[in-house]
Amino acid sequence: MVIKVFVATSSGSTAIKKKQQEVVGFLEANKIDFQQMDIAGDEDNRKWMRENVPGEKKPQNGIPLPPQIFNEERYCGDFESFFSAKEENIIYSFLGLAPPPGTKETDKSDTTDETEAHTEDKGDEEAREETQSAQSSSEDQQESKEEHAEAGKSRKREKKRRRRRRRRRRRKSKKSLSILPYDTFFLEQVFRKHKLEQPCQRK
Repeated sequence: MVIKVFVATSSGSTAIKKKQQEVVGFLEANKIDFQQMDIAGDEDNRKWMRENVPGEKKPQNGIPLPPQIFNEERYCGDFESFFSAKEENIIYSFLGLAPPPGTKETDKSDTTDETEAHTEDKGDEEAREETQSAQSSSEDQQESKEEHAEAGKSRKREKKRRRRRRRRRRRKSKKSLSILPYDTFFLEQVFRKHKLEQPCQRK
């Protein structure tokens, strides 16, 4: 892949010259291979550049000004786009090139990958914790249901025991009452012996 920088070597505009020099100087300083395409002395270069710059990047008059940057046939951008990419340390992405090791852009991409991996790990861990909490909550609910059922059974048993006790007491009281009728002859003898008045006999 070859980076193509379309410039006008004989431009009368000082602003255009400064922009061209900045782009070319940056590529040379960073040892990025590129071709300088002069549109002032080559009509084909001028025609090709104007035809391949996207419509939304062209000015109102429809004639794009240099410098314009391409990666082979793919349009990268104009000077403003180049400047923004340089400020954000994403110039290699802007040019469609793989960043060399040790550059800020490489470190940034590695950090992004690590962040994404950490985010994924964190998401997996949270999902696992949610699953475990859901399982533990369901287990707790099951245990509470079992405890509640066991408590209900123990209450029923206690009620049955109380009923049985009451029945036994009632039976005992009935038996004691049935034994209560006394021997009138024996009582008469007791009263006579002690010279007591005899109570009215029951009919």
